Amino acid sequence: EIGREFDPTVQIAFGTKGGIRSELKQGAVTVGSIFELMPFENAITILELSGKDLQTLLHFIAKTGGQPIAGMTMQIKDNLPQEIFIQDQPFDINKTYKLVTYDYLANGGDYIEGLDNPVNRKDSGIIVRKCLIEYVEQLTKEGKTINTQLDGRVKIIK
Repeated sequence: EIGREFDPTVQIAFGTKGGIRSELKQGAVTVGSIFELMPFENAITILELSGKDLQTLLHFIAKTGGQPIAGMTMQIKDNLPQEIFIQDQPFDINKTYKLVTYDYLANGGDYIEGLDNPVNRKDSGIIVRKCLIEYVEQLTKEGKTINTQLDGRVKIIK
């Protein structure tokens, strides 16, 4: 949601398990709990990736047992990506895709594979944690809660 405010054509959101430093407990979400969750000064970055580079990222996600994603679903079998859908459309290696992530990951952090040669890059300078605080505040004003149920974006097939 935050990435789409910066660029409405974003299709995928990507983070890493290592970037989330705590769990949000049931109940009220506080500014302090968001700082515990995201103690870094990461900023929002939009990358336009070739299908080939996205495929490299998909293989990274698969071999690491899944990573936080949105706008995309995939299955992992034998550490390989399968059944990949982006915005409910089958992945097409001949297309380009817009992905929102953190500048830290776009700069090669966490040994990410596939993000180092984007077709285009837009750095927002907008701190992710600040946006997350604003997002939770907006949900609270609207009387909404955060849904924490797993929704099958990444399925590991045995």
